[in-house]
Amino acid sequence: MTYDYDLFVIGGGSGGVRAARMAALAGKQVALAEESRMGGTCVIRGCIPKKLLVYASQFHENIMDAQGYGWDFSTCTFDWPTLIANKDREIARLEGLYTANVEKAGVTILHDRAVFADDHTLLLVNSRKKVTAATILIATGNRPTRELGDAERAVPGGELCITSDDAFHLDTLPGRILVAGGGYIAAEFAHIFHGLGSKVTWAFRRDKPLFGFDEDMRDALMDSMKQRELEVLPDSRFARVEKRGDGLYVENDRGVGIACDQVLLAIGRHPNTDALHVEKAGVELGRKGEVKVDGYSRTSAANIYAIGDVTDRLQLTPVAIHEAMCFVQTAFKNNPTRPDHVHVPSAVFTTPELAAVGMSETMALGLGHHIDVYKSTFKPLLHTLGGRPVRTHIKLIVDSKTDKVLGCHIFGDHASEIIQVVAVCLKMGATKKDFDGTIALHPTAAEELVTMRTKSYSKTP
Repeated sequence: MTYDYDLFVIGGGSGGVRAARMAALAGKQVALAEESRMGGTCVIRGCIPKKLLVYASQFHENIMDAQGYGWDFSTCTFDWPTLIANKDREIARLEGLYTANVEKAGVTILHDRAVFADDHTLLLVNSRKKVTAATILIATGNRPTRELGDAERAVPGGELCITSDDAFHLDTLPGRILVAGGGYIAAEFAHIFHGLGSKVTWAFRRDKPLFGFDEDMRDALMDSMKQRELEVLPDSRFARVEKRGDGLYVENDRGVGIACDQVLLAIGRHPNTDALHVEKAGVELGRKGEVKVDGYSRTSAANIYAIGDVTDRLQLTPVAIHEAMCFVQTAFKNNPTRPDHVHVPSAVFTTPELAAVGMSETMALGLGHHIDVYKSTFKPLLHTLGGRPVRTHIKLIVDSKTDKVLGCHIFGDHASEIIQVVAVCLKMGATKKDFDGTIALHPTAAEELVTMRTKSYSKTP
């Protein structure tokens, strides 16, 4: 049978764009449908604009540190509209690059919404056209959850809240903001708004945020927030949100009321599959609405694949790009390649940062490893003159039988930059002896990775 395209990609995010480009460069006829902006969550409303706001939020503390080094800043003001306008300009530039690179590779971009008619046919909703493809790739990503409460019980007033998508386009900086959620996005936006001068209250359901990260790093984050006077409400669930005057009033399940100007929901994300009509193509979804895939990103329909956040595997942009490259090898180069989700580094861009690769202490013990733990806590050189009570925490998890480094966890300035290099070491199977045999670069925070000689403690499963 003859098809219009060898490959049709639904979604113009990082994963979809990479797959479309690589397939087109391999000589395939490729089309990509994107109903919104090219670049997807990461470029338009995620990693990139958020990191720009993180940078903006840290200048105030940088200026405070500079005073200890002899600098005198008599006036220091911040203008939110300027930040947002400059951010928008940079995002538009990146969007243009994404579009240009895809078109240069020979991909046909369709600014339309594509839904399934059957396993080889797609309906373009806006133009009311049908197209066919031999292979189809679902790369539609996910979106913030806007519903407060459990599935059985919606919390009144949830429609008054904003999500991270909306936070990038606020007309004014909120004077008082409540951030709800205990994950990456909540942690980052709580620190962003606090650094920019908002009065922040951060509410989450557990006793500590960032469930799944190493306990010592979670404790370090909690201590850091206390020092910064960033208010937290642990073990907190919403009971209601209501409009009061020019602001909002939030009440949790313990009867604690908070007056604020904005409520930002960062309580999870939902795969973008609701309106794809995947059932017409025989594509099976999971409990959360995610596309179910095998180890090669193939769905229950033999010619349809899915990558990135829509599969709810690892919700990280580099992972989606990696899955895209593996997909092209599998589908078009006769080289079946499974995405490797082991030793993927991650970072939470709080102030300071929290970064990790490999196993936490709890995870290692749960998998049956006998472990040696090495820990170091110190005041970075910068802050000896800066004066703020900032501490860096570094932790290595080592298999006591094989000497392999199982995990590395860092809470401190530039943790994300350090952890990227450590990820290479773990990927290569580095041992504690390899770390110990490496000469330190002094004076740096990262030198602690190779100078920790004394075990903090050992544990068995």
